[in-house]
Amino acid sequence: MTNPTATFSTSLGDFTAEIYADQMPATAQNFIKLAKSGFYDGLHFHRVIDGFMIQFGCPHSKDPSSPRAGTGNGPDGTIPDEHPANAKLSNEPGTLAMANTGRPNSGSCQFFINTVHNAYLDWFTPGPSKHPVFGKITQGLDVVKKIEKTATDERDRPAKPVQMVKVTINE
Repeated sequence: MTNPTATFSTSLGDFTAEIYADQMPATAQNFIKLAKSGFYDGLHFHRVIDGFMIQFGCPHSKDPSSPRAGTGNGPDGTIPDEHPANAKLSNEPGTLAMANTGRPNSGSCQFFINTVHNAYLDWFTPGPSKHPVFGKITQGLDVVKKIEKTATDERDRPAKPVQMVKVTINE
């Protein structure tokens, strides 16, 4: 089985990621379902921290200046944490990981792209933060880095909004 890819068309350019449906099936299918439904189209990156990650997927980020951006769940609510013993994928640069509130089983629609190696966020390391990796950038990492370098305000939001125009799943 070949894993699907996702093409992310943003206001700053396009990038593509392999989605690890073979290793993280529940998390990958949640993302794929949302992408195919058009859920992500028109949203904005709501959290960008240079030297850490870029975050996306909150339904409240349709309005990039909404004070609720970063607080929303997807239409189906939360999903169970996925920690398969055979998929110890680290939060390396260019990987996509499920965002959550810090509580178990609180992931939903938001995810982040690691721009550095954030091993302390791995689900299989000691500590409170657990963020399963479910994909990796295969093309266009330069676009991710461009988003990472975007000037931000005091809330880590891009000063000039960066929009996700469309996410396309390629199976």
